Amino acid sequence: MLPLNQMLNNNNHILEAKEFSHSFGAVKALTNASLALKKNEVMGLVGDNGAGKSTLLKILSGIIPLSTGKVYIEGKLQNFRSAQDALDAGIETVYQDLALVDSMNAFQNVYLGREEISSNPIAKLLRLVDDKKMREKSKEILESLAVKIPSVNGNVKSMSGGQRQCLAIARALMWKRNIVILDEPTAALGVQETEQVLELIKDLKSHNVSVIVVSHNMQHIMAVCDRVTIMRLGSTIATRDIKNTEISEIVGLITGAILEENKKN
Repeated sequence: MLPLNQMLNNNNHILEAKEFSHSFGAVKALTNASLALKKNEVMGLVGDNGAGKSTLLKILSGIIPLSTGKVYIEGKLQNFRSAQDALDAGIETVYQDLALVDSMNAFQNVYLGREEISSNPIAKLLRLVDDKKMREKSKEILESLAVKIPSVNGNVKSMSGGQRQCLAIARALMWKRNIVILDEPTAALGVQETEQVLELIKDLKSHNVSVIVVSHNMQHIMAVCDRVTIMRLGSTIATRDIKNTEISEIVGLITGAILEENKKN
């Protein structure tokens, strides 16, 4: 297996995060952290609390400005100054709180902040939205992902946790994002709901979407990911192919019981 730094020079990568360093005052949150995501793969990102996962995620999402390092999307250098810059580059992040509005129905949440204006001349002049078009498109994307919800007209508040999570993921595909970052997507879900979300994550690859899954659940990482990148004390210390590793090795790298790659030899 190639060392992590050599894996960053590959035309098959859709996203490359190179040598990220970031501090909050005197606290170093990231130190020379790197990550490479291949096209149409699911990459796990794991590490203990305080390992730097959240900071890395927020930099890739454009929420935190990058202090040191570079971000490439399909080989093109990016300069994220805001969350909108990351969205424009094709990165959608689904956070643990999902950012859904309970008082709105499913299709309204899919289009939240990006509503379709009616093509009718008078309605367009009045800036009225086209509910019918939004409803139809939302239903189409949900059906393409085999996402089962009672109705696109249904109130989000009445949906289960798994249905809400799937709806938030589907929203990312509606806007043609080719990179989706999922922050603890199965947290607090029941067994059946978890299976529904895991199946959707695996299915995203068939829609030309590359995924980063940030999770503490090693079983779920092993179930859906192709590779996993391990973080410890603000650094990315190793990347493993899921088929060639075990949970015990990943946990050993997380805790420091197994020597990280950049200190071997």
